[in-house]
Amino acid sequence: MNQEFIDALNEIEKEKGISKEIVFEALESALVSSYRKNYGTSQNVVVNMNRETGEIKLFASKDVVNEVEDDQLQISLEEAKKIDPSYEVGDVYNLEIHPKNFGRIAAQTAKQVVIQRIKDAERDIVFDEYVEREKEIITGVVQRKAYNNVYVDLGTTEAILPYSEQISNERYDHGDRYKMLILSVEKSTKGPQIVLSRSHPDLIKRLFELEVPEVSEGIVEIYSISREAGSRTKIAVFSRDPEVDPLGACVGYKGQRVNAIVDEIHNEKIDIVIYEKEMDKFIANSLSPSKVEKVFVNEAEKSALAIVPDYQLSLAIGKEGQNVRLAAKLTGWKIDIKSKEQFEDYLEDRGITEEELAEEFESAKKEVSDDLEAEDDITLENSDEVKSEEVSQDNDLDIDAKDDLEVESSRNNSEESEEAEEEKED
Repeated sequence: MNQEFIDALNEIEKEKGISKEIVFEALESALVSSYRKNYGTSQNVVVNMNRETGEIKLFASKDVVNEVEDDQLQISLEEAKKIDPSYEVGDVYNLEIHPKNFGRIAAQTAKQVVIQRIKDAERDIVFDEYVEREKEIITGVVQRKAYNNVYVDLGTTEAILPYSEQISNERYDHGDRYKMLILSVEKSTKGPQIVLSRSHPDLIKRLFELEVPEVSEGIVEIYSISREAGSRTKIAVFSRDPEVDPLGACVGYKGQRVNAIVDEIHNEKIDIVIYEKEMDKFIANSLSPSKVEKVFVNEAEKSALAIVPDYQLSLAIGKEGQNVRLAAKLTGWKIDIKSKEQFEDYLEDRGITEEELAEEFESAKKEVSDDLEAEDDITLENSDEVKSEEVSQDNDLDIDAKDDLEVESSRNNSEESEEAEEEKED
C-alpha cells in the first residue's frame, strides 16, 4: 500500500459517494479470507490497515490460557509472560505474521470481495437516496422498452415504468423526457427496484405543487383528485386564506399554470372545482362544466340526486358517463342525475311534490345526526375520562380520493348529437 492507493480511495469516495471506511473494511475482510484460503490455517487472523498511510499489518490472535489445547488458537500463560509479563489468563495475544506472498486464487478472492462490497455500497446509497423520495416527482429519460415495460434513466440508476402505470396515448420513445411519480422503492438481489407512474392521481397533485406556489406553500390545498389517465382529471381545491381565490391561483394568468400541467400530461383535460363543506354545493361543483339547478343529498346512504337543465343532461353525464363517474370519485358519493323534465316525471310517478321530496332527504339527514348523537352518548357513559378538544373543521379534510364507488345516472336519449355533446365538454 502507498499514497497512490490512498489517493485512489479518495477519488472513489468523491465520485461514487462511497466512504473510504467501507473500502478499508472490505479490504481487511478480503485479506483475512485470502490468507486463510492461501495458507489453509484455522487461526484467528486480524488485519489492521492504517487509514492514513495504507500500511497493512497481519496478526494471528490467540487466547492466553493455563493449558493449551489448540496451539493455533491458544497460547500458554507461561509463553505469553515471556513476551510481556503483564499478560493474564483471558487476555488476547496478537502475533504479527509476515506472509511471503499470496497465490493467484487468493488474490482473486480478495479482489472479488472488494468489488462486491463496493457494488453493495453503491446500491445502498441509491436505495437510501430514492426511498426517501417515494410519492415525489422526478424527471427521467426513456432508455428502452421490454415486454410492455419502459425502462427510464434517472441519472444515478435505472427505474421501471410498468405497463399498468403508463398512459395509453403516450409512445415512450427512446430519449423522450417525462416527469413521473416515484411510486415505490424496494430492495432486490439486483439492487434497488424503483417503480414509476404516469397514471397515478398523485402525479397531478405534485405537478400542481410545482406550478402553483400557493399549493406548495399550503395556502391553497387539494382536497381530492379523481383521474382517468390520458383522458380527464377532476381536482377539488380550497383556500385557507379568504383573500386568495383557489381557482384563480391554480389556473394562473391566462391559464398559464394549468396549461403547463396539461402540456406535461399531453393534453389530458383538467377540471378544477371548488371544495365546499356543504355537500350539495360540492356535488354541484363537481359536475362542472355542466350547470346544476338543485341537489338533494341523502347522508344516510351517501347518495345525491342532482337536477340539471334539459339541455345540460348529456354534458352532466359526460361521454360514456365519464363526467358523473369522476364527480362520484371526487366527492365519495353516489350521484344520480336527472334532467328537469325527468325530475318532474319522477315526482309525478311518486305522487309527491318537490317540497315533500326535500323533506324525505332532510329526515334522512336527521336520522344520521340522531344516530351519531346516540353513539356519542354511549361513548360518554362508558368512558372514565372525557377530554374536550377543539378541532378545526379544516383539519378534518381528507385529500385522498375515494375508491370503489357506485355511480347511478340516467341515460335517456338526448336530442343533441354526440358532436354537440363533445363541443360542450370542451
